[in-house]
Amino acid sequence: MSTTEETKPELIPTKIWKCRNADCKAWVRDEFAADSQLCPMCKGPMLRSIRHLPAVVNKIKRKPKPKDEYGL
Repeated sequence: MSTTEETKPELIPTKIWKCRNADCKAWVRDEFAADSQLCPMCKGPMLRSIRHLPAVVNKIKRKPKPKDEYGL
């Protein structure tokens, strides 16, 4: 046990897609799911559900601005 207090992330109800196949444990957040709604692991059908998960911060990778002909 550590002496410092560890903070747990706040869990929020999150829409997910989970695989209907009982042998497959795959699931994906709704915001990251493909339009086809097939399991990424076994290619079986997916079922909509909810899980309590920590919030995700999406970081946008920005493309560098192209330099003009003078290198500025």
